[in-house]
Amino acid sequence: MSPTSNPRFSGECRQCPRLAGFLDQVRRDHPGYYARPVAPFGADDPRLLIVGLAPGMHGANRTGRPFTGDFAGILLYRTLHRFGFASSPESIDATDGLQLIGCRITNAVKCLPPQNKPEPAEIRQCNGFLAGEIAGLADGTAILALGTIAHQSVLRALGLRLKDFAFAHGAVHALPRGMTLYDSYHCSRYNTQTRRLTEAMFENVFDAIRNRS
Repeated sequence: MSPTSNPRFSGECRQCPRLAGFLDQVRRDHPGYYARPVAPFGADDPRLLIVGLAPGMHGANRTGRPFTGDFAGILLYRTLHRFGFASSPESIDATDGLQLIGCRITNAVKCLPPQNKPEPAEIRQCNGFLAGEIAGLADGTAILALGTIAHQSVLRALGLRLKDFAFAHGAVHALPRGMTLYDSYHCSRYNTQTRRLTEAMFENVFDAIRNRS
């Protein structure tokens, strides 16, 4: 799948054999888990697109909704609610009624990878879906990348050179069509518990998004 093909997301995608086989095993081990490619969630015409890495084992892979039901979603949804992008500060289950407001959440890789580490070929294979999502955004949309892989995936989806846009927490990059890319460390358990990413640091990124000209 090439980034220029801009395919529509498919919940039945099995183009990465390692990931497809892993999800088959997860469904056997956890019959109640969603354990399929996880679709984007949120507004159809967002002013902010948030790009994470991949579904978490006991979060989106279990519930079927990005950042829902796991530790990484705690800070994300609390912050989204604080800045007016979510109807609730908690995202527990896909049926909890939470709605995103002018915002959509997706992942660079739509399937749970073993040990939360997608291989480079899997990241590239899935990039066409992200390219399709970004192609459908309105000019001037803000994009928030959570972590280096998400950052690089956005650039690949737009056909841009990675070396021209260095990832750094709090960095802001001008993109084609008047879009803007904002970088943040991922809101993972490791990053928040080690205080590599604090709540104040995360809110500063959202302040920049809210106050952009």
